[in-house]
Amino acid sequence: MILKGFKEKSIEKHLNKLLSERQVNVTDKQIESLGVILNIDEIDDFELFRKFANFLKIRDNKLKIIAFSKNDKGMLTSWDVCFNPKDFGWNGAIKNAELQLFLETKYDALISYYEEDVLELKLITAMSKAQFKIGIVQDDERINDLIIKTKLKDFDLFKEETIKYLTILNKIKNEQ
Repeated sequence: MILKGFKEKSIEKHLNKLLSERQVNVTDKQIESLGVILNIDEIDDFELFRKFANFLKIRDNKLKIIAFSKNDKGMLTSWDVCFNPKDFGWNGAIKNAELQLFLETKYDALISYYEEDVLELKLITAMSKAQFKIGIVQDDERINDLIIKTKLKDFDLFKEETIKYLTILNKIKNEQ
């Protein structure tokens, strides 16, 4: 248990270092690729995000959804990429090759859709090379570029507000 605490502290320290060095560079480049990070323990309807990506005119091959669970069993086999706390080493080292590939992909936008304050989820969001990060209200506001103040279960409001702000920022064209 003591080692687990030290490991968490080393990950927290790495997270704070990443967030303090982060350069926010918001451009008006159109969103053509999208990464999504979910906490499967909170929400397991990934089809919402596929429909949202279709609405944004993002092709299926430019969309990647990954899930996190504190457990390492259960319904996790139905996901493309699912990770858990065992996929993280000291100082935020990633032990999962698929997760590492997700982090190295330069998505035009990343949606971090989770409310629970989970260190690994915040680390993945911070480590992502996505150009523009979108999330719901969390304790640490340094993680995302666009923060939508909504509840996790109110996806329609999240979608509506995200579209509104992406249109204002010229990241999508409003063709309605």
